[in-house]
Amino acid sequence: MTHPSLALPVLPTPPALPRSPKMGRLAAASSVGTTLEWYDFTIYNLMAALVFNAVFFPSFDPLTGTILAFSTYAVGYISRPLGGFVFGHLGDKLGRRFVLAATLMMMGVATGLIGFLPGYASWGIWSPVLLVTLRFLQGAAIGGEWAGAVLLSMEHGSQHQRGRNASFAQVGPSCGTLLGTGFITLLTLFLSPEEFQSWGWRIPFLASVVLVAFGLWLRWGVEETPVFLELEAHHEKAQAPLKEVFTHHWRRLLMAGGSRIGSDVLYALVVVFTLTYVTTVLHLSRPVALTATMLGAACNAIAVPFFGALSDRLGRRPVYIAGALLGMVWAYVFFMLMDSAQPLQICIAVVVGLIIHAMMYGPQAAFVTEQFPTRVRYAGSSLAYTLAGIVGGGFAPLIIATLFKSYGSTLAISVYVTAALCLTLVAVFVARETAKAPLEN
Repeated sequence: MTHPSLALPVLPTPPALPRSPKMGRLAAASSVGTTLEWYDFTIYNLMAALVFNAVFFPSFDPLTGTILAFSTYAVGYISRPLGGFVFGHLGDKLGRRFVLAATLMMMGVATGLIGFLPGYASWGIWSPVLLVTLRFLQGAAIGGEWAGAVLLSMEHGSQHQRGRNASFAQVGPSCGTLLGTGFITLLTLFLSPEEFQSWGWRIPFLASVVLVAFGLWLRWGVEETPVFLELEAHHEKAQAPLKEVFTHHWRRLLMAGGSRIGSDVLYALVVVFTLTYVTTVLHLSRPVALTATMLGAACNAIAVPFFGALSDRLGRRPVYIAGALLGMVWAYVFFMLMDSAQPLQICIAVVVGLIIHAMMYGPQAAFVTEQFPTRVRYAGSSLAYTLAGIVGGGFAPLIIATLFKSYGSTLAISVYVTAALCLTLVAVFVARETAKAPLEN
């Protein structure tokens, strides 16, 4: 029995602090939305390469129809700045969580409606017009979603692992590409080409509604980020986030945007144009192209967080620059392997290309968002992501297809990819290193 004089005083129990969600939940919530949204985006991209030239643009020869289909692909990038403007403003005013739910719902509705859209044979010119409209809404949703998905895990997680934590959202495109490509591959195996072109292409669009509902449920279970809540508590939110970005942070906007042009163009070459090149130019079966894309996407999904974590140790710039330099070399090796028309070498071309892409894409999320202070981080990151997306990924498939049709050679395409990667090298080289510095408040 303890002597009364030796008893310790009983202290009042401090109030329980709100617990941050576990990193596993954060990683899932951050990546699931981008996975589902890029699933939607991927099935559209694949259909543009495979059937939209016949369904919505049947009056043109196959390659011209493909170029027109890729024009609708570009519309999804042109509309991203609108999403970046609108949702970037709301993300810094109303919070990251609200915008993440709104953009995901918007993407799901637009994609589901594409699945119901009649072809040109039924509705004439209104069919491609409505396709472009829904594509516009898809792009606006992705334009507003990306920054929120990154900030959800980066602002919640450890500040010493921002590269890894931010990269969870970057896994989404690869997982969405893998999911969408796998679904379409199964359909092409079980359906005849006529059935696939007639009605089978609609199934992946309609199935996305269920996936989006799951993403909404998962994301709504994660609280608002503590960084934003602190900003809100001290009444320090930006009154006009967009104006503040363009007025005080335009140099950072240019560097952050320039950093992603090269990676977008490389991705368009390795993923989007591969389908057209393998089926239209090499005259190989669709499963060869789809299998190569799936293997590459799986490797990319694994490599992205690895290179994101590596950038925490070595810095964002060294990892990024190494990826850009290797991408320049691969822009030429890629077609050497593709032109062999051997399935194994085609798979190697795509897999290695997407691993090189991951060297830039892994550190990219942290690199872009770290350029801006907390009060305008959502708006600044969204604008950098979306405006650069037009210059990079938006017109890349269209430019690549046009270059090939004009010159009848892949050399012009390789030079174009190299030039885009040079722009990224310059942007990353002149930017400040942010890996070891605290987030700017």
